Order: sequence, then C-alpha cells, then structure tokens
Amino acid sequence: MLIRPLLTRTRLTKIKRKAIRHGVWFTTLNKIERACVDITTKVVKSVQSITLAKALTAIVKKLLCAMESKVERLIREVGQKLAFRISQIAQGWGCVSASRWATDPKFMRYLAIIRVNTAEEQKA
Repeated sequence: MLIRPLLTRTRLTKIKRKAIRHGVWFTTLNKIERACVDITTKVVKSVQSITLAKALTAIVKKLLCAMESKVERLIREVGQKLAFRISQIAQGWGCVSASRWATDPKFMRYLAIIRVNTAEEQKA
C-alpha cells in the first residue's frame, strides 16, 4: 500500500504563497522557520524524514492559525465546544440524531454567531 506524503514541495509552496499574500509569512515565522521551509521546497520533493515532518508540521500549523479568520477561530474555539455539549445533553434526553450535531459545521457556526451576538448585547 502506497501512502501519499502530506508534506510535498507543491503543498509547502502553496502554503508559503498564501502566507505571503495574507502578510503572515514574515510576522509569524522567525528566520530559521522560514529557511527550513525554503530549503525543504528547494531540495526535497516529498518529506520522508519523521523529524523534518514534525518540524514542518509545527510551522504549517503556526501559519494556518495565523491565516485563520476571526469567524473560523470563533467556530473552532466556541462553536465546536458548544455543539459538543448540546449534543451530549440531547443524547442524554434520548435524541438519537443529536450525535451528528457535535460535528455539524453549520450548527457550530450558528452557535458561535449566537454566542458572539448575545455577548455584545450584554455589554450594551
């Protein structure tokens, strides 16, 4: 069975381009992290080393978090937790279909937006 590597020259180049366009390449990464990605894209077609893969994965996660929009961050931090809790409560009441709520992205987005709006109303 052939396993397709996740870190390839093409993917790293696309992430780098996107990070530069978003203005986070130079602000988020230090010189060593940028050099690591640059050298890897010039020398390696796909990453085979576990050590290099771990280092690059940490760098890529850092970039993706920096490029994440405020709404996406709210969905991940607030909506996901609320959806899981509400799903657990509804399952406890016997609602079988509630197990899908915990992973429904639209439900998570709805809960995150409702949470933000109610927090703003309470401030006013």
